[in-house]
Amino acid sequence: MSNFEDFTNEYIFRLNSCFCKEQIIKMKMLSDDLLNVWKKNNTVFICGNGGSGANALHIANDLHFGLGDMLIDKKKGLKADALTSNIAVLSCLANDLGYENIFSNQLEVKGSKDDILIALSGSGNSPNIIKAINAAKKKGIKTYSILGFDGGLCKSISDIPIHFKID
Repeated sequence: MSNFEDFTNEYIFRLNSCFCKEQIIKMKMLSDDLLNVWKKNNTVFICGNGGSGANALHIANDLHFGLGDMLIDKKKGLKADALTSNIAVLSCLANDLGYENIFSNQLEVKGSKDDILIALSGSGNSPNIIKAINAAKKKGIKTYSILGFDGGLCKSISDIPIHFKID
């Protein structure tokens, strides 16, 4: 076997071993909560830094359009807002309030009780993600976090952390 094949097999093994019953249960909880948000016309907010920020954009797109489009009766999608989407808002908040406040401030302005926040973070220790979770909880927004590594602080402060112990 080549080094590439060894690497690929090891990677797939490690990735698959991250999924256990606990994560599946929590993913089902998220699915149920997303359905409830959709039925109540509430909003799903998604945030992350770097690649996770790009993933937030993609997920928001899929929830907004892809979800509704795939339904047989072509119902509307979810109201989804990637907090990474508006560069003018991000740069304004980062400059005037500090980078650690770029997501929490948006939630304070846009968020409402019974919305959902999905925080995406490899480390679970980014100050702007931690502040977003805390701001969401103050507004009655249910918090999910999807985490890697050891889960960081987000693992203990999120309502429902979905933690994949992998780097």
